[in-house]
Amino acid sequence: MRRRGQGAVGCCSLCTCPGTAGDEIMHQDITPLCAADIQDQLKKRFAYLSGGRGQDGSPVITFPDYPAFSDVPDKEFQNVMTYLTSIPSLQDAGIGFILVIDRRQDKWTSVKASVLRIAASFPANLQLVLVLRPTGFLQRTLSDLAFKFNRDDFKMKVPVIMLSSVPELHGYIDKSQLTEDLGGTLDYCHTRWLCHRTAIEGFALMVKQTAQMLQSFGTELAETELPNDVQSTSSVLCAHTEKKVKAKEDMRLALDEGQSILESIREPLAKSPEQSLNQDQLDNQTTVQRLLAQLNETEAAFDEFWAKHQQKLEQCLQLRHFEQDFREVKASLDALAQKIATFTDVGNSLAHAEHLLKDLTSFEEKSSAAVERARALSLEGEQLIDNKHYAVDSIRPKCHELQHLCDQFTAEVGQRRGLLNKSLELHSLLEASMKWCDEGIYLLASQPVDKCQSQDGAEAALQEIEKFLETGAENKIQELNKIYQDYEPILTQDLLEHVQKVFQKQESMEEMFHRRQASLKKLAAKQTRPVQPVAPRPEALTKSPCPSPGVRRGSENSSSEGSALRRGPYRRAKSEMSEGRQGRSSSTGEEEESLAILRRHVMNELLDTERVYVEELLCVLEGYAAEMDNPLMTHLLTAGLQNKKDVLFGNMEEIYHFHNRIFLRELENYIDCPELVGRCFLERMEEFQIYEKYCQNKPRSESLWRQCSDCPFFQECQKKLDHKLSLDSYLLKPVQRITKYQLLLKEMLKYSKNCEGAEDLQEALSSILGILKAVNDSMHLIAITGYDGNLSDLGKLLMQGSFSVWTDHKKGHTKVKDLARFKPMQRHLFLHEKAVLFCKKREENGEGYEKAPSYSYKQSLNMTAVGITENVKGDAKKFEIWYNAREEVYIIQAPTPEIKAAWVNEIRKVLTSQLQACREASQHRALEQSQSLPLPASSNTSPSKGNTRNIKKLEERKTDPLSLEGYVSSTTLPKPPEKGKGWSKTSHPLEAPEDNDGWSSAEEPINSSDAEEEGGVGPRKLAPGKYTIVVDDEKGGPNTLAVRSGDMVEVVQEGDEGLW
Repeated sequence: MRRRGQGAVGCCSLCTCPGTAGDEIMHQDITPLCAADIQDQLKKRFAYLSGGRGQDGSPVITFPDYPAFSDVPDKEFQNVMTYLTSIPSLQDAGIGFILVIDRRQDKWTSVKASVLRIAASFPANLQLVLVLRPTGFLQRTLSDLAFKFNRDDFKMKVPVIMLSSVPELHGYIDKSQLTEDLGGTLDYCHTRWLCHRTAIEGFALMVKQTAQMLQSFGTELAETELPNDVQSTSSVLCAHTEKKVKAKEDMRLALDEGQSILESIREPLAKSPEQSLNQDQLDNQTTVQRLLAQLNETEAAFDEFWAKHQQKLEQCLQLRHFEQDFREVKASLDALAQKIATFTDVGNSLAHAEHLLKDLTSFEEKSSAAVERARALSLEGEQLIDNKHYAVDSIRPKCHELQHLCDQFTAEVGQRRGLLNKSLELHSLLEASMKWCDEGIYLLASQPVDKCQSQDGAEAALQEIEKFLETGAENKIQELNKIYQDYEPILTQDLLEHVQKVFQKQESMEEMFHRRQASLKKLAAKQTRPVQPVAPRPEALTKSPCPSPGVRRGSENSSSEGSALRRGPYRRAKSEMSEGRQGRSSSTGEEEESLAILRRHVMNELLDTERVYVEELLCVLEGYAAEMDNPLMTHLLTAGLQNKKDVLFGNMEEIYHFHNRIFLRELENYIDCPELVGRCFLERMEEFQIYEKYCQNKPRSESLWRQCSDCPFFQECQKKLDHKLSLDSYLLKPVQRITKYQLLLKEMLKYSKNCEGAEDLQEALSSILGILKAVNDSMHLIAITGYDGNLSDLGKLLMQGSFSVWTDHKKGHTKVKDLARFKPMQRHLFLHEKAVLFCKKREENGEGYEKAPSYSYKQSLNMTAVGITENVKGDAKKFEIWYNAREEVYIIQAPTPEIKAAWVNEIRKVLTSQLQACREASQHRALEQSQSLPLPASSNTSPSKGNTRNIKKLEERKTDPLSLEGYVSSTTLPKPPEKGKGWSKTSHPLEAPEDNDGWSSAEEPINSSDAEEEGGVGPRKLAPGKYTIVVDDEKGGPNTLAVRSGDMVEVVQEGDEGLW
């Protein structure tokens, strides 16, 4: 027989959690029918289990009055009977069921059919069958007769009792166990009963499924292999945790469902404590409580199992993290060990040793993070061991290895630092020795020979030398063998040679001192002998011949400047003079030797810095520029850097190739003759023009850098190169280098005044300064905006600068003309060979090169139509530029008189060169007579003959308006300028025909701002000063002085009629 009662519900517990209470349910047979399966059949209510019991505890199944009972299909009837008989417990079902068949409203034929159908298909034990027969008289009589005559048809295992009324039924079953329709008091609701049965069976199924899920999950956890990497372990732990959370959520839902069902069963008690539950309700409550207890036990067992599994997974993850960190840290320590192994250089100078020590310190600081991480990882491993990790045998050896690597690296760094400190100590000693030697050479060179000839001078010089030699105990190398012994670990072949050279230099210097001491002692000793006075020898004073009044030639100046007076009232004895000459020649030789040492120092600095410069350029080109084309680095480039390598680096590659392949190699050829290095610069001066192109691109490069300086590409490249400075510092190196050359050339020229290559050095210095000026000017030139033409057509840029400008134009309105004198315009002027440009300076916002100004073009003046007035009354900083015979006058105020003088000088050169070009052009014409400069004469009417009258002024403080506009020759001789020093010229083109009208001072006013400011009284006289004759004039009156082109004259005073 089928096991009844709790067999209708059940669950399955984890097989990995032995000893749980779920074993009983897991092995029970599962009833194929559930309330949910036959819910529609149960709702018909042709039979129900009310929960009532007979006197001996037999369950009561009631068949209410159901007219369509005969229409119920056999299958449905069998399902309902099977389900109802499976609900009571085994104990109650074993007693047997009591069937109450209510047929009070039915016919006898139906009663008979119903009883026979029930008797035939009832699936359980029966104890008693109570039938309420029809209540109608005819039907009751008929049933009595029929039951008597057909008793054999109702033969059953249990008695069938026909009852006439409900009270008779109460004699068999107590009223409290019968429902209200049978006259009882039992509270029964078929819908509620069906709902409870459905819920309990659903809850039992939920418990069963939860148990099966936990069993499957537990099996999965038990069979999971531990992964070998962090990612997989993390994934497994995360997946298992998610499943565990889901399982816990399912168990929580099941517990909530069971608790809800239990409260629903107890609802009648909650409403009325006086009520009691019937037996079926009590059985339902017991079933739900037992399921809840089993679920709680299963959850507890799962939690315990999960805690162990989770701990193992977490320890596995800790182990994988430890192993991964160990591999990374070990790789870092191995890299550090390889890096520290490269620190074999001990330095070739004090600065180099300091740099190496600084690099080592920096390297140690950078590596400290890796070492600290390694030590921290070792401590972490020890903590895992202390926490009873399952992989102790794998963790402990790794901890020991990390400790060993850290200690080994620290010891290696300490050893390297010790060697570098030794090197620093040795180089400090060598530097002190070399400095001492240099100071000694300076001392010898600074002692004046003439003062050493006296006794006091010789003794003072001896005291200086002795005092200096006393400082040698602290500075010089005492014993060479002791140096070898003390610094043996760091003495490389190069360093050994350096020590020997320093020691040789020290010995040479000491020998020089000893020779100087011997010479000074002789001089001091000789002064003690009496000196015989002799008569003074007459001295002939060499004087230059007096020049003619108002004229002094260049050759005469040089002869007068070269003349000197001989001194010396006493003549020394011949032997004393000989010894004195020997002493002076010895001192001169020592001084020359000291200068040679200084020249070598400058040459060494030039070569050393040149090599460093070339290396830095190569480093930038390979570490940055080449990496921009590296496919592996392109993902780090921002959109703004794409295809911008030429903008960022300019022509740096061209500069590098020039210095690496050509200039550096040629410089090395002059290492033994540094005084001739100027020739190297002069031979390669054209190549240095590449710096102008680089500097012109620098603003664009700087702007691009500021936009993209935070690009990861630059940070990655800087990290690879281990540079402390960012790229922009290295992009400035070419600009710094070209300015460094002029400083080194100045130093070399300073120590090479009397050497063979002094002129080359001076010329090279001037050329480098010219390049710097051209670079600076070009930086301003490229900032000009608004000029329609080609700036290159204006010729070479000579000067540029900012000035205050007033305009004074004849054609302008009177008020505008007067107002212009009081309101200057700020203009930036660019002087070219063929034109002068006026621009307005505009400052730009930004930083660095982005703050560079721009220049808005305003106007330009053709130099062929320009004249100048050098002095403007009342201000030494002003001069005039006038145009088209003073139709346009620009008063220019320079910031300083020196700037004004430089500009006037440069403009004068341009005008003079153009004048010379015009003069050469005119000489090709058939002109037999030329106008010359008038010379002083007794007669006011004596004319001067010549082609033109042109004077170039030398001194900047004089006024000399010059104009090349309309320079023409004339067949008639113009009169000399009257009471003035200016010349005016007609506004004819350069190629004007010869039959044009001539020009003279009387034809138009003198072009002088001074004359205008004084009310136009007339031209000023020629100011006293120096002038150069530009045209020969040998034909003159008896009282005139013949002059030739190139002669320099000095005007003392200009008299009336323009004669001087």
